[in-house]
This record gives sequence, C-alpha cells and structure tokens, in this order.
Amino acid sequence: MSVVIGIDVGGSTTKIVAFRQDEGGYSLIAPLYVKAADPVTSIYGAFGKFTDKNGLSLSRIDKVMMTGVGSSHIHDRIYNLPCINVPEFRSIGRGGLYLSDAEEAIVVSMGTGTAMVHAKKNLEPDYLGGTGVGGGTLLGLSKKMLGIESIEHLVALSEEGDLSRVDLRIADITQKAILPERMTAANFGKVSDLATPADLALGIINMVFETVGMMALFAARSRHVDNIILTGNLTRVSYARPFFTEFSAMFHKNFRIPANAEFATVIGAALCG
Repeated sequence: MSVVIGIDVGGSTTKIVAFRQDEGGYSLIAPLYVKAADPVTSIYGAFGKFTDKNGLSLSRIDKVMMTGVGSSHIHDRIYNLPCINVPEFRSIGRGGLYLSDAEEAIVVSMGTGTAMVHAKKNLEPDYLGGTGVGGGTLLGLSKKMLGIESIEHLVALSEEGDLSRVDLRIADITQKAILPERMTAANFGKVSDLATPADLALGIINMVFETVGMMALFAARSRHVDNIILTGNLTRVSYARPFFTEFSAMFHKNFRIPANAEFATVIGAALCG
C-alpha cells in the first residue's frame, strides 16, 4: 500500500487529505483541518494529527503535495518525504471536477476571497480571475457593522432577518416582468430605519453570495458551461445551499455544492500526485 498526502496551507487554516492505493485502486482518506497562526506550525500539526488518526507510518507515504498561500514555507521535505508544490488553481480545478464527477465546469473556490477556474477533464485548468468578496468580507463587515467576529454567530443572527428591510429588489422599482421580481437591484439599497441587526446580518451574507454567484454566472456564460461547482469554506454556511438552489432556477445554470466541498483544493493537490 502506498499513500499520497495533500496539504493546503491557508492564511489561518491548514487542510490535509490522502489517497491510499491498494488492489482496488485509489481510495480517499477522510480529510481534516487544523488552525494555527503560524503556517509551519499548522503544517506539521496537521501532518502529525492526520497520520496518527489514520495509523499511517512514514514508510507508507510516497510524497506530499503542497498547495495554498502558505505552502512556500516548506522548501524541500517534510520528515524526509519528497514535498512537491502544486499551483493552487490547478488544485482547485482538479478537486472540483473530482468531487462533482463532472467532465467540465466552472469551479469556484470561496475562501477569504473568491477564485474561479474553467476546468476540463485531462486538461490544465484555466484561471479566470475572481473577486475580493468572500469570507473575509463577511467577517470584516459583521465586525464593524454588528460587533460580531464569528461567521457562525452571524449566520445564527441572520435567521430572523428580513431582506425587504435592507435590499432594493426588482419588484420595488418596476411592474414589468423583464427580470425575476425577487432579483436584487441594489444590495443595501433600501435600508430601513427599522432594520434590525438580524436584517443587516442577512443583508451582509446575501450580498457576499450574490456577488460570488453573479461572478460565477458571468464566467459560465462566457465559456458556455452549464456546471458551476462551488467549493471552499463558505460552502459550509447553511445559507449557501438554499441560496444557490434558487440561483440555479433563476438563471438556468447548474450550481452545485458537492460533498467535502470545503476540501476540494487539498483533494485536487493530492490528485496531482
């Protein structure tokens, strides 16, 4: 049995996964993540925790595939194992296609910011760009506007929110059915004096997901692709699935959040090994 490990080193979170080769082919070993302020500390912490949890000895590991903004901190080897750096956009594309079992898709990585690639099976993914709007936007705006520094607490507060007291919708400005009435004309374009903290929380979350959704939609239309695969930590927000289900119906594109979507990039890095 041989094992290839993938590690994705982010700004504050390191994710790790592995593929085990046996007689039946390759199988995925369940991913995990750790948090640490220092990238090197988080890399070695994740590696130790992962190998111990899964009973993996160093002699069984063939190589370690590294990706992410913090991967440059490891230059050669981890515990004398070959360590290979994988471009992050390649990892995003490979991981998104693997998890969705799609032949071609726009793969969206929703992390602190948002990146998008056009991925086709057996071809190098094409980086399309992205937006600085993402999880960092959620945290920054919620901290300044509501004094909340946790996405989980922001989401919990938003459950009692009402977007009609925050956003200007198409139905507010026209009676002609040119566009869906529930479509947003202006985020925070109709903030009421009666808007509650819950309304503002929902407005912040909705603005971030709408921005990401529209960027992905434009990318899919430009490449004539129907599948849009959503990955990254923001897919764990409970608002994501119902929001993108509605977005799919509204714009006739297939927005999908596969299982293990938050680990797509690290899975893609491991697959490159």
